Amino acid sequence: MGKRKTTDDDGVTVEPVVDKVAGGDEEEDEEEEEEFTVEKVIDMRIRNNKREYFLKWKGYPDSENTWEPLENLDCPDLISEFDEKYKKRKEEQKKRKQKDVEEESSGASKKKKKVVEEEDNRPRGFDRGLQPERIIGATDSSGELMFLMKWKDSDEADLVPARQANIRCPQIVIAFYEERLTWHTHNENDDDDAAAAAAARIKIVII
Repeated sequence: MGKRKTTDDDGVTVEPVVDKVAGGDEEEDEEEEEEFTVEKVIDMRIRNNKREYFLKWKGYPDSENTWEPLENLDCPDLISEFDEKYKKRKEEQKKRKQKDVEEESSGASKKKKKVVEEEDNRPRGFDRGLQPERIIGATDSSGELMFLMKWKDSDEADLVPARQANIRCPQIVIAFYEERLTWHTHNENDDDDAAAAAAARIKIVII
C-alpha cells in the first residue's frame, strides 16, 4: 500500500513519518503476585496428621481469616509465640479440669461420708420405737444369733439380737420357729421295754 501525502498550511506537501515497530519485540506485562502478610495467629488444629494455623491477615477483615498448613507459612516468630501461648493455655485447662474433678470427688466423698454417719447415728432395732410385726430371717454371721425384724408401718427391716427379741416379743419368736418346724413320727423296735414309748415319740426338727 502507498504512502498518503498531505499538504500543510503553506501549501507544502509533506509525507507523514511512520514509526517502525520491530515484530516480536513487544514486551509482555508480567502480572505481579499479591503478597499477604500475617498479622497474628489465632488458633491451631491437626488435620490429616498435619498442623494448620488459623490466621488473621494484615489489611483484611476477620471474615477473610483462613486455615493454612504450617509448610505454607513464613512467619516463624508469630508461630513460635502462638505455640508457647497455646501450650500454656492447654496446661491451664488441664489443671482446671483436674481441679474440678478433685473438688467433685471430694464433695461426693464428703457427702457419702455424711450419709454414712447419719445412717450410723440413726436408731436401730427396738430403739426405733416401732412395733415388731414378724421375723423374716435369722443369721449368726456376727457370732451372735440375730433376727431380721419387719416392723409395723415401716418398709425397712433391720437386725435385732435374738436375746432382745426373746424378751421383747416372745410370741413373734415362737411363731418364727413354728413356721420352720417339721414334725416326724417313726417306730423304733430296739427292745421290748421301749417299744410302746418309741411308737408315740415325736421328733422336732428345726429347719
